[in-house]
Amino acid sequence: MVQVIDTLVINMDSIPFSKLSSYGFFEGDLKDLEPHEALIPYNLNTALFSNYATKQRFVYVPLGEKVNYQSNEQETLEFPEGSIIIKSFYYQNDFTDLAAGKRILETRLLIRKEGEWEAAEYIWNDDQTEADYKIAGGQIDVSWIHYDGSTRSTLYSIPNNNECKGCHELGSDMVLIGPKARYLNKDFDYKEGTMNQLEKWEILGVLEGLPDFAEVPKAGTWGNENESLNDRARAYLDINCAHCHNAQGPANNSGLFLDFYQADSSKLGFCKGPVAAGGGSGNLDYSIAPGDPDASIMIYRLNSLEPDESMPELARSVVHEEGLQLLRDWISSIEGECN
Repeated sequence: MVQVIDTLVINMDSIPFSKLSSYGFFEGDLKDLEPHEALIPYNLNTALFSNYATKQRFVYVPLGEKVNYQSNEQETLEFPEGSIIIKSFYYQNDFTDLAAGKRILETRLLIRKEGEWEAAEYIWNDDQTEADYKIAGGQIDVSWIHYDGSTRSTLYSIPNNNECKGCHELGSDMVLIGPKARYLNKDFDYKEGTMNQLEKWEILGVLEGLPDFAEVPKAGTWGNENESLNDRARAYLDINCAHCHNAQGPANNSGLFLDFYQADSSKLGFCKGPVAAGGGSGNLDYSIAPGDPDASIMIYRLNSLEPDESMPELARSVVHEEGLQLLRDWISSIEGECN
């Protein structure tokens, strides 16, 4: 199967290619990440925290094919055969001065092939001229100037194929996490002007089945203090935790379900004891102790970097200080007592 989009040709039978450049996704110098016009840029209201790395996102949809709208719990939009999600992860050298440049670490592809999603991981070289396909993942030392002017560093982990499946698992299927209707329901600054992403996709002829916008859910933006604290915290938990902590996810045996639509306070962790005791609980009694973040296992685990304690289990080697503070504030605002 060969797909042609203007001058972009992808032989789906031959992928994953050994070199990122072989796809033709980017024009000019590869490190500039200047997309081919066949790619559609997108971002999310609230995104998964990845050790403070910045992500650039594109989707490639085969010419003439359609993305079907759907919105139900952990389901993303339904992408057609041959679609490719393209995410590049990089660090700005100085978070307070974007002109200081960036270092690209990896580009992840999720490819819709033969009815399933297939992961392909590309690790960039030091010269930023190419990214090579790596099944085994890797680790890279990174450093940057943080928002407060301090110098930060960490060992950044690039997942192997099995680790990709560990986070992208729903039931027995490998699925997408980010491009859900509720996270795409936001404005994006396109070259042609600012427009809601779902509306833009519909105008481009890529998305079908979009209902009236009054029926489209919208997740909170975790860092926007003009939105309600509850909406922001629930969106943060949904995107960072609920891909595992849902009824069909890898952490379904925990009984802690942190998804966007969850209305049962016990399943959300309020006054809920841990299923298994051990170091992961920090000798605390409840996942969420209303009004008391320091007595809440959730805060303990998000603030830990220790193996078997830290949550999420993969792809985090630093504490997300701002996200942690958001959840501390949220738990402090919750009324009630555990008997």
